[in-house]
Amino acid sequence: MCTVLGVSRSGFYAWRTRRPSARARTDAELGNRIKAIHERSAGTYGAPRIHAELADAGVRVGRKRVERLMREAGLAGVSRRRQARTTIRDERVRPAADLVDRHFRAEKPNQPWVADITYVPTWAGFLYLAVVLDAFSRRGVGWAMSIDLRAQIVLDALNMALGQRRPRGVIHHSDQGSQYTSIAFGLRCKEVGVRPSPPGPRRRP
Repeated sequence: MCTVLGVSRSGFYAWRTRRPSARARTDAELGNRIKAIHERSAGTYGAPRIHAELADAGVRVGRKRVERLMREAGLAGVSRRRQARTTIRDERVRPAADLVDRHFRAEKPNQPWVADITYVPTWAGFLYLAVVLDAFSRRGVGWAMSIDLRAQIVLDALNMALGQRRPRGVIHHSDQGSQYTSIAFGLRCKEVGVRPSPPGPRRRP
């Protein structure tokens, strides 16, 4: 092993018997305090709050060091970032007629499909997920993920559903987001015989 890694045997045995450095011992002790604070907060505190707790306790440590130790321990707080908006209606486009009228009970598969877009927060930003569900089984028959909200994400989810089910004249029900009212999505539905059905405007009482 030493020959393959280019390490001398004496260096390897010296490494095995060497005590952890002062920095490593301090990191281990600090990591235990960070874990304890994180547990007391029921897993809600992130690096800023934990850093403040340590400072109040008289522990002088940089915030970046706290972030590094939390990352190494797999700890994270609850994010309170503003939610991403996934439904952006294009007022220039007239939506298709509502073919479902809020009646989502189905007696057999592919009658109808229900589609939507949601988002998943990640450390690098939002990741968007488009899903097509069969209202009969509530099973996901098509899905796609993307870092943006272009119409391609709903096209990919639709194409996956078509590849799995190959239905005839299925109703594809969604909201009035610009992805579902786009020209590309409408042409694809027309090409494969899918009937798009975004909901109509809400009636006033």
